[in-house]
Amino acid sequence: MKLGTLKTRHRDGELVVVDRQLRHYVAAPDIAPTLQAALDDWRNIRPRLEDIYRALNNGACESKPFRPEQMAAPLPRAYQWLDGSAYLSHVERVRKARGAELPPALLEDPLMYQGGSDILLGACDAILAASEDYGIDFEAEVAVITDDVPLGVSAADAAAHIQLVMLVNDVSLRHLIPGELAKGFGFLHGKPASAFSPVAVTLDELADAWRDNKLHRPLTVHWNDQLFGQADAGTDMQFDFAHLIQHAAKTRSLGAGTIIGSGTVSNYDRAAGCSCIVEQRVVEIVESGAAVTPFMYYGDRVRIEMLTSQGQSIFGAIEQVVKPCP
Repeated sequence: MKLGTLKTRHRDGELVVVDRQLRHYVAAPDIAPTLQAALDDWRNIRPRLEDIYRALNNGACESKPFRPEQMAAPLPRAYQWLDGSAYLSHVERVRKARGAELPPALLEDPLMYQGGSDILLGACDAILAASEDYGIDFEAEVAVITDDVPLGVSAADAAAHIQLVMLVNDVSLRHLIPGELAKGFGFLHGKPASAFSPVAVTLDELADAWRDNKLHRPLTVHWNDQLFGQADAGTDMQFDFAHLIQHAAKTRSLGAGTIIGSGTVSNYDRAAGCSCIVEQRVVEIVESGAAVTPFMYYGDRVRIEMLTSQGQSIFGAIEQVVKPCP
């Protein structure tokens, strides 16, 4: 099943069921007005939404044309947005870029930060930045949405709480991050609003691409229409989503609608390219002694998408343009 949120005058938008080919949608206000409302009663609401999904795919109900630019983030605002860093090749390269040491428990203890979730961007919303000097960077990721997760959940039990999967562009302002982290209190200015794919999908929709609580498909990134990376999201992922949920719920329960990100998808194989600019810059430093790839400028475009083995878009594409703040 594929679900999205249509932009309306209401800040939480309107929940819609989208067909498998991402061509049509049906609103279901009598079942749940928003995705958060559906997640709050997921056990009862999901079967009713699945009935609509089957009818929509069979052409058995009236529908409207699906347009990604009309979609908000699947959750336009979320109770919680927690982003991990599950790909160690990314951790190692980024830490090297800013001259930071690797955490001693890197292989056993996931990195995770709590991001702002009051405003989450739609797939076609602009990346707004007050200055090009901030070091504007994209970060292509996978994320899951949970139902209610109990405090202290085990990794084995955490897997059952994964209800939806989507893509993320976790924008970073690279030149602001080192100064913030040096204060010892985490991200704030260096992490503006993140953008999410037009739809979120249930695990059954991913078929055999979802294994071991990981999504085993290449995540394709284009920057200004040039292929930048095709790292496989299931390869080199040190901590699967069940372990990320376990880590997040170590000392607190997680409310339905919690979003947990994988961190930037990254492979040790350099032929896979990169899912963010800073990794490419680190590779350049290692190979030639200097970074030559700039960060993003106003007018730059990024496209993030994942396809099935048959070439069908799974989540729709995140397509954003960098613009100056109004």
